[in-house]
Formats: sequence, structure tokens, C-alpha cells
Amino acid sequence: MKRGEMLYEGKAKKIYCTDDPHVVWVSYKDDATAFNGGKKGSIAGKGELNNRISAHFFEHLGSYGVAHHFVKLLSPTEQLARKVTILPIEVVVRNRAAGSLAKRLGLENGVLFPQPVVEFYYKNDDLGDPLINEDHIRLLQLAEPEQVAKIREEALNINELLLSRMDACEIILVDFKLEFGVDESGKLMLADEISPDTCRFWDRETGKPLDKDRFRRDLGDVEAAYREIWTRLGGTAHV
Repeated sequence: MKRGEMLYEGKAKKIYCTDDPHVVWVSYKDDATAFNGGKKGSIAGKGELNNRISAHFFEHLGSYGVAHHFVKLLSPTEQLARKVTILPIEVVVRNRAAGSLAKRLGLENGVLFPQPVVEFYYKNDDLGDPLINEDHIRLLQLAEPEQVAKIREEALNINELLLSRMDACEIILVDFKLEFGVDESGKLMLADEISPDTCRFWDRETGKPLDKDRFRRDLGDVEAAYREIWTRLGGTAHV
């Protein structure tokens, strides 16, 4: 497999074409952003850790039948993935009150919900990724109704699988963001990444954040928190 020209550079990754038109080359970066790009920085080793952690989660979910774009690891910071068209929708699953939801609804941080809360956001940096509902999705023609229903179903299924996986690591899965894409045949599948960049992970005993909130809130020890997640997942020093 040969890497070709860069197709896209995002906040956390660079995407390149390959000699297979249905596969892309993903390179994870150490760059860190928060508040829709309002805060920028770099976290040593983040690209490598997120690459490894995402690969682990995709393989774990795939073993339970979740369709995803991950193909294989190439190096500590690179992986191959199926080429998909990302739907301009971010789905957030929340198990506890935190972040924008706690602020928006006046809930105490950390309150456990009786059932998961699913939210949709319009993936649009210029608009600040606003919260939307299914009527907005239909109005803006961001996805077909059956795709939205499938995304919600898959998101809740993924939540149950990740809750179980993280509980075994003595970590609370507070909330997380997912993105979905459609491949050349029209198949809907999980895409992007699952990492401390896109999830809120709290240590079960101490409540210590082990995710990008340490960067957002200037809590320090960001790289150590990401590495702690990888270690608890059973990660080793080499791919």
C-alpha cells in the first residue's frame, strides 16, 4: 500500500489517498484544540496514543458486529481506513452530566442519568457545531431519516459495549462523540476516532479526568492521562 497526496487535514489527523481508491491513509497528529479551535496547543505523544486507542476500540466494537472504517495499524501514528463520506452530524451519548450539557441544563457535574441521553450536533465549524434535532437534520438534508435512526441505534449499542469495556478498566465513561460515514456502496459505518480526544473518561475511584478536559481546563498531566487510558486497556509500548 502506497501513500499518495493529502486529501484533508483536520484538527487531529491528516488523511491521504492510497493506491486503493477505497482505502485512505490516516496520520494522527500531536496537535490539540478545544472550544471549536479557540484554544490550540500540542500534547506530546497524543498522535501515537490516539492512533493506538482508536484502533483498539474499533477492533473491540467490530468483534461485536459494529461496522466501522478501521482496516489496520501501519505505524505508531498511522493506520489504514476505508474511505467514507462523513455525514455532517456528530452524535454525542451522555451517561452523566458534564461539559456543555451540565452548563446548559443547570445540572450538577457527574450526576448519573437513569438512561443515556443522545444528542445530535451539526458538524459545521463556522456555526460552532450547534445542537440540532431530527427535524433540523431533515430540514438541512444532512442525512436520510433511516440513517438517523440507525445512527441513534448504533450509538446506544456502542455505548453499552464501551461502558462494559471501560468498567473492566475501572474507568467511568461519562460521555463521548461519534461520527459516521457512508462507503462507496452506501453502507453506513462508524468512522473518525474513539479516543480521549472524543470521550470523557474519569477514574472510577478518584473521579480524576483522563481525557482532553485536562487540556481544556489547564489541569496538566495531559499526556500522562492519555497514556493511562492506553495502559488500562492493556496497551504495550509498541504497535
